[in-house]
Amino acid sequence: MATAPLKPAPGAMSAVRIRAAIRACLSEAQSDSDEVQQKALQTLASITKLSLADLETIYHLNTIISDPTESGKLASSLVCSLAMLDKNKAKFGVAKTIQLLVKAISGPRGPAAHHILSSLAELVRFHGNCTVAVREGAVPALLQVVESTDGEDLAGTSLLVLALLARFDEGLSALSKTDQIVSSMVQVLKGRCMLNKEGAAELLLLLFDESEGCVRDALRLQDFSSLVADISVRGSARAREKAALLMKKMMDADMDSYADGNPMFSQW
Repeated sequence: MATAPLKPAPGAMSAVRIRAAIRACLSEAQSDSDEVQQKALQTLASITKLSLADLETIYHLNTIISDPTESGKLASSLVCSLAMLDKNKAKFGVAKTIQLLVKAISGPRGPAAHHILSSLAELVRFHGNCTVAVREGAVPALLQVVESTDGEDLAGTSLLVLALLARFDEGLSALSKTDQIVSSMVQVLKGRCMLNKEGAAELLLLLFDESEGCVRDALRLQDFSSLVADISVRGSARAREKAALLMKKMMDADMDSYADGNPMFSQW
């Protein structure tokens, strides 16, 4: 009696169909028609949302994310969605997506700027990607966005990425060695956006733990104490918490300087 041919498992069939659909979308995404390209990217986003990405898909997205078009915006949004899955983060590093994202934020602001920053925020949570980002100049590029007047929302996301970079030694070292880094964060504290103030205060706390030089720089700024005191009273709950920690660090540093016979600060 003949044996009936084995049928592929349902999961395997599903995987085959998904890969075929992805390949079809990638092919259509290369169309000269913006409408066809955008539709293909939208379909690709729905297929690959929170799923494992293959290098072919990532390489193709790399060719689109910097485009100053709606397609570039969709591609960078898709990168962000795929980057949320930890297993995809290293693949983006291998595909050199980090370099492209840093280059994109270093240039003129396009419609995809927020998605590009959000993608970078997801990817630098992986240590290897953080190392690449710092080496490619992410710190000065992000600080340039923070200091620009293009939009407070972009500044807030940039501060988030800087704080994520500072979780690792190379990121924190690059920040602490940046000229006028304390003054830059103080300018953010003077701004109107409370979310950005929270981000700046978080970075200052990390910098103070890393570098006594940053503490001394802050102590020399005449308006620093009043800014921190104001935030500790009128800021959001998170901002008040960060401001209180900053005040404590400053007072501890001041007491240590008095003990050494070289007082740095006497405004508290």
